Amino acid sequence: MPPSTSVPSTPRRRGKGTAHEIDYEIIGQEMQYVEVELDPGESAIAEAGSMMFKSPSINMDSIFGDGSKDEESILDKVWTAGKRVLTGESLFMTVFTHQGHGKAHVAFASPYPGTIQAFDLSEHGGALIAQKDAFLAAAKGVSVGIHFQKKIMTGLFGGEGFIMQKLEGDGMAFIHVGGVLIERKLKPGEELHVDTGCVAAMSPSVEFDIERAGSVKSMIFGGEGVFFAKLRGPGTVWLQSLPFARLAGRILANMTPVGGQGEGSILGPLGNIIDGS
Repeated sequence: MPPSTSVPSTPRRRGKGTAHEIDYEIIGQEMQYVEVELDPGESAIAEAGSMMFKSPSINMDSIFGDGSKDEESILDKVWTAGKRVLTGESLFMTVFTHQGHGKAHVAFASPYPGTIQAFDLSEHGGALIAQKDAFLAAAKGVSVGIHFQKKIMTGLFGGEGFIMQKLEGDGMAFIHVGGVLIERKLKPGEELHVDTGCVAAMSPSVEFDIERAGSVKSMIFGGEGVFFAKLRGPGTVWLQSLPFARLAGRILANMTPVGGQGEGSILGPLGNIIDGS
Protein backbone atom coordinates (compact mmCIF):
# COMPACT_ATOMS: atom_id res chain seq x y z
CA MET A 1 0.00 0.00 0.00
CA PRO A 2 1.27 3.53 -0.78
CA PRO A 3 2.34 5.59 2.24
CA SER A 4 0.00 8.26 3.57
CA THR A 5 0.65 11.75 2.20
CA SER A 6 -1.02 13.55 5.10
CA VAL A 7 1.10 15.83 7.25
CA PRO A 8 1.99 14.24 10.63
CA SER A 9 0.38 16.04 13.57
CA THR A 10 3.59 15.79 15.60
CA PRO A 11 7.22 15.26 14.61
CA ARG A 12 8.40 11.65 14.75
CA ARG A 13 11.59 10.57 16.46
CA ARG A 14 13.52 7.69 14.95
CA GLY A 15 16.92 6.07 15.03
CA LYS A 16 18.39 4.20 17.98
CA GLY A 17 22.06 3.31 17.85
CA THR A 18 25.38 4.84 16.84
CA ALA A 19 23.82 7.34 14.43
CA HIS A 20 22.42 10.61 15.76
CA GLU A 21 18.77 10.46 16.79
CA ILE A 22 16.64 13.04 15.02
CA ASP A 23 13.01 14.15 14.93
CA TYR A 24 11.44 14.78 11.53
CA GLU A 25 8.26 15.75 9.74
CA ILE A 26 7.49 15.24 6.04
CA ILE A 27 5.34 18.08 4.72
CA GLY A 28 3.52 18.58 1.42
CA GLN A 29 1.90 16.54 -1.31
CA GLU A 30 3.42 16.52 -4.82
CA MET A 31 6.40 18.72 -3.88
CA GLN A 32 7.41 17.54 -0.43
CA TYR A 33 10.12 18.55 1.96
CA VAL A 34 11.36 16.99 5.18
CA GLU A 35 11.92 19.17 8.25
CA VAL A 36 14.44 17.77 10.72
CA GLU A 37 14.57 18.85 14.36
CA LEU A 38 17.99 18.74 16.03
CA ASP A 39 18.99 18.87 19.67
CA PRO A 40 22.26 20.60 20.64
CA GLY A 41 25.20 18.67 19.17
CA GLU A 42 23.07 16.61 16.79
CA SER A 43 23.83 16.58 13.06
CA ALA A 44 22.21 15.65 9.78
CA ILE A 45 23.87 15.07 6.40
CA ALA A 46 22.44 15.90 2.98
CA GLU A 47 23.34 16.19 -0.67
CA ALA A 48 24.81 19.56 -1.63
CA GLY A 49 22.09 21.98 -2.73
CA SER A 50 19.14 20.17 -1.12
CA MET A 51 18.68 22.52 1.87
CA MET A 52 15.48 24.57 1.93
CA PHE A 53 15.92 26.54 5.19
CA LYS A 54 17.65 26.26 8.55
CA SER A 55 17.82 27.85 12.00
CA PRO A 56 20.68 30.34 12.55
CA SER A 57 22.23 28.11 15.22
CA ILE A 58 22.77 25.28 12.75
CA ASN A 59 26.25 25.32 11.25
CA MET A 60 26.90 24.09 7.69
CA ASP A 61 30.12 22.35 6.77
CA SER A 62 31.17 20.65 3.52
CA ILE A 63 32.92 17.33 4.07
CA PHE A 64 34.49 14.57 2.00
CA GLY A 65 32.21 11.54 1.87
CA ASP A 66 29.36 11.07 4.34
CA GLY A 67 31.02 11.69 7.71
CA SER A 68 29.70 8.38 9.05
CA LYS A 69 32.88 7.87 11.10
CA ASP A 70 34.14 10.45 13.60
CA GLU A 71 37.77 9.57 12.94
CA GLU A 72 38.85 8.77 9.38
CA SER A 73 42.22 8.79 7.68
CA ILE A 74 42.81 10.80 4.52
CA LEU A 75 42.70 7.61 2.45
CA ASP A 76 39.35 6.63 4.01
CA LYS A 77 37.91 10.04 3.18
CA VAL A 78 39.18 9.91 -0.40
CA TRP A 79 37.75 6.39 -0.84
CA THR A 80 34.37 7.43 0.59
CA ALA A 81 34.25 10.50 -1.66
CA GLY A 82 35.33 8.42 -4.66
CA LYS A 83 32.41 6.04 -4.13
CA ARG A 84 30.04 9.02 -4.29
CA VAL A 85 31.51 10.09 -7.62
CA LEU A 86 30.78 6.62 -9.01
CA THR A 87 27.08 7.13 -8.20
CA GLY A 88 27.07 10.47 -10.03
CA GLU A 89 27.09 12.64 -6.89
CA SER A 90 29.45 15.40 -5.78
CA LEU A 91 32.72 14.72 -3.96
CA PHE A 92 31.36 16.72 -1.05
CA MET A 93 28.38 16.32 1.25
CA THR A 94 27.00 18.93 3.64
CA VAL A 95 26.70 18.27 7.37
CA PHE A 96 24.32 20.42 9.44
CA THR A 97 25.16 20.62 13.17
CA HIS A 98 23.11 22.35 15.87
CA GLN A 99 25.60 24.41 17.90
CA GLY A 100 23.15 26.42 19.99
CA HIS A 101 20.61 25.77 22.73
CA GLY A 102 17.14 24.24 22.66
CA LYS A 103 15.67 22.92 19.42
CA ALA A 104 16.69 23.90 15.90
CA HIS A 105 15.31 22.98 12.49
CA VAL A 106 16.67 22.34 9.01
CA ALA A 107 14.61 21.36 5.97
CA PHE A 108 15.51 19.52 2.77
CA ALA A 109 13.37 19.82 -0.36
CA SER A 110 12.54 17.45 -3.22
CA PRO A 111 14.38 18.19 -6.49
CA TYR A 112 11.29 17.33 -8.60
CA PRO A 113 7.66 16.18 -8.02
CA GLY A 114 7.49 12.98 -6.08
CA THR A 115 7.56 11.41 -2.63
CA ILE A 116 9.98 11.58 0.28
CA GLN A 117 10.15 8.35 2.28
CA ALA A 118 11.74 7.98 5.71
CA PHE A 119 13.55 4.75 6.64
CA ASP A 120 14.74 3.74 10.07
CA LEU A 121 17.62 1.56 8.92
CA SER A 122 17.67 -0.30 12.24
CA GLU A 123 14.26 -1.71 11.25
CA HIS A 124 15.53 -2.87 7.85
CA GLY A 125 18.50 -4.96 8.87
CA GLY A 126 20.85 -1.97 8.84
CA ALA A 127 20.98 -1.60 5.06
CA LEU A 128 18.93 -0.44 2.08
CA ILE A 129 19.67 -0.49 -1.66
CA ALA A 130 18.34 2.53 -3.58
CA GLN A 131 18.57 4.00 -7.06
CA LYS A 132 21.75 6.02 -7.43
CA ASP A 133 20.16 9.49 -7.16
CA ALA A 134 17.51 8.71 -4.52
CA PHE A 135 19.37 9.77 -1.35
CA LEU A 136 18.22 13.12 0.05
CA ALA A 137 19.35 13.34 3.70
CA ALA A 138 20.10 11.26 6.79
CA ALA A 139 21.14 11.38 10.41
CA LYS A 140 24.90 11.75 10.85
CA GLY A 141 26.37 8.28 11.21
CA VAL A 142 24.54 6.76 8.25
CA SER A 143 26.95 5.56 5.56
CA VAL A 144 26.13 6.38 1.92
CA GLY A 145 28.04 3.87 -0.18
CA ILE A 146 27.70 1.96 -3.44
CA HIS A 147 26.17 -1.34 -4.50
CA PHE A 148 27.46 -3.08 -7.63
CA GLN A 149 25.27 -5.21 -9.87
CA LYS A 150 27.00 -8.58 -10.05
CA LYS A 151 25.59 -9.61 -13.42
CA ILE A 152 26.79 -7.84 -16.58
CA MET A 153 23.43 -8.02 -18.38
CA THR A 154 21.61 -6.66 -15.33
CA GLY A 155 24.09 -3.78 -15.11
CA LEU A 156 23.73 -2.96 -18.80
CA PHE A 157 19.94 -3.20 -19.08
CA GLY A 158 18.66 -3.01 -15.51
CA GLY A 159 17.74 0.66 -15.70
CA GLU A 160 20.07 1.84 -12.90
CA GLY A 161 23.33 0.60 -14.45
CA PHE A 162 26.03 -1.29 -12.58
CA ILE A 163 26.03 1.03 -9.57
CA MET A 164 23.27 1.79 -7.05
CA GLN A 165 23.39 3.47 -3.65
CA LYS A 166 23.71 1.48 -0.43
CA LEU A 167 22.61 3.15 2.80
CA GLU A 168 23.96 1.50 5.95
CA GLY A 169 23.70 2.18 9.66
CA ASP A 170 21.11 2.33 12.42
CA GLY A 171 19.74 5.86 11.96
CA MET A 172 17.15 7.64 9.87
CA ALA A 173 17.61 8.06 6.10
CA PHE A 174 15.39 9.90 3.65
CA ILE A 175 15.10 9.12 -0.05
CA HIS A 176 13.20 10.94 -2.79
CA VAL A 177 11.49 9.20 -5.71
CA GLY A 178 9.31 10.33 -8.61
CA GLY A 179 5.54 10.18 -8.33
CA VAL A 180 3.93 7.85 -5.79
CA LEU A 181 5.94 5.31 -3.79
CA ILE A 182 4.53 1.78 -3.59
CA GLU A 183 5.74 -0.86 -1.14
CA ARG A 184 5.61 -4.57 -1.99
CA LYS A 185 6.68 -7.39 0.31
CA LEU A 186 7.92 -10.47 -1.54
CA LYS A 187 7.82 -13.95 -0.03
CA PRO A 188 10.74 -16.36 -0.55
CA GLY A 189 10.83 -17.24 -4.25
CA GLU A 190 8.05 -14.79 -5.17
CA GLU A 191 8.79 -12.79 -8.33
CA LEU A 192 7.65 -9.41 -9.55
CA HIS A 193 8.30 -7.95 -13.01
CA VAL A 194 8.78 -4.18 -12.98
CA ASP A 195 9.69 -1.49 -15.50
CA THR A 196 13.44 -1.06 -15.02
CA GLY A 197 13.11 2.67 -14.26
CA CYS A 198 10.48 2.14 -11.56
CA VAL A 199 12.72 0.30 -9.09
CA ALA A 200 13.29 2.89 -6.34
CA ALA A 201 14.69 0.84 -3.45
CA MET A 202 14.87 -2.70 -2.11
CA SER A 203 16.12 -4.84 0.73
CA PRO A 204 19.61 -6.31 0.19
CA SER A 205 18.01 -9.79 0.33
CA VAL A 206 16.00 -9.16 -2.86
CA GLU A 207 17.52 -10.66 -5.99
CA PHE A 208 17.64 -8.19 -8.91
CA ASP A 209 17.78 -9.60 -12.44
CA ILE A 210 16.33 -8.82 -15.87
CA GLU A 211 13.71 -10.56 -18.00
CA ARG A 212 13.17 -10.17 -21.74
CA ALA A 213 9.96 -8.26 -22.49
CA GLY A 214 8.10 -10.90 -24.49
CA SER A 215 8.48 -11.51 -28.21
CA VAL A 216 10.58 -9.49 -30.65
CA LYS A 217 7.43 -7.71 -31.80
CA SER A 218 6.55 -6.79 -28.22
CA MET A 219 10.07 -5.49 -27.58
CA ILE A 220 10.00 -3.30 -30.73
CA PHE A 221 6.41 -2.06 -30.71
CA GLY A 222 5.23 -2.63 -27.13
CA GLY A 223 6.65 0.64 -25.82
CA GLU A 224 7.83 -1.00 -22.57
CA GLY A 225 11.49 -1.45 -23.50
CA VAL A 226 13.49 -4.56 -24.22
CA PHE A 227 13.79 -5.85 -20.64
CA PHE A 228 11.85 -5.90 -17.37
CA ALA A 229 13.43 -5.87 -13.94
CA LYS A 230 12.84 -9.26 -12.30
CA LEU A 231 12.74 -8.99 -8.51
CA ARG A 232 12.73 -12.17 -6.44
CA GLY A 233 12.06 -12.37 -2.70
CA PRO A 234 12.37 -12.61 0.15
CA GLY A 235 12.42 -8.93 1.01
CA THR A 236 10.71 -5.63 0.40
CA VAL A 237 10.80 -3.50 -2.74
CA TRP A 238 9.71 0.11 -3.18
CA LEU A 239 8.52 1.21 -6.63
CA GLN A 240 8.18 4.75 -8.03
CA SER A 241 5.32 5.55 -10.38
CA LEU A 242 7.14 8.32 -12.29
CA PRO A 243 10.86 7.81 -12.98
CA PHE A 244 12.62 11.10 -13.66
CA ALA A 245 13.89 9.79 -17.03
CA ARG A 246 10.28 9.25 -18.13
CA LEU A 247 9.32 12.77 -17.03
CA ALA A 248 12.33 14.30 -18.79
CA GLY A 249 11.64 12.28 -21.93
CA ARG A 250 8.06 13.55 -22.12
CA ILE A 251 9.26 17.14 -21.74
CA LEU A 252 11.89 16.71 -24.45
CA ALA A 253 9.36 15.07 -26.76
CA ASN A 254 7.22 18.21 -26.61
CA MET A 255 10.07 20.62 -27.33
CA THR A 256 10.86 21.82 -30.86
CA PRO A 257 13.80 23.82 -32.27
CA VAL A 258 11.51 26.78 -32.98
CA GLY A 259 10.37 27.17 -29.40
CA GLY A 260 7.60 24.59 -29.07
CA GLN A 261 3.97 24.64 -30.11
CA GLY A 262 1.01 25.96 -28.24
CA GLU A 263 -1.73 23.62 -27.04
CA GLY A 264 -4.65 23.51 -29.45
CA SER A 265 -2.73 25.14 -32.29
CA ILE A 266 -3.53 23.66 -35.70
CA LEU A 267 -0.45 25.09 -37.42
CA GLY A 268 1.91 24.22 -34.55
CA PRO A 269 5.52 25.41 -35.12
CA LEU A 270 4.58 26.89 -38.53
CA GLY A 271 2.04 29.09 -36.81
CA ASN A 272 4.71 30.37 -34.43
CA ILE A 273 6.90 31.38 -37.37
CA ILE A 274 4.01 33.14 -39.09
CA ASP A 275 3.02 35.16 -36.01
CA GLY A 276 6.64 36.14 -35.32
CA SER A 277 7.30 33.86 -32.29
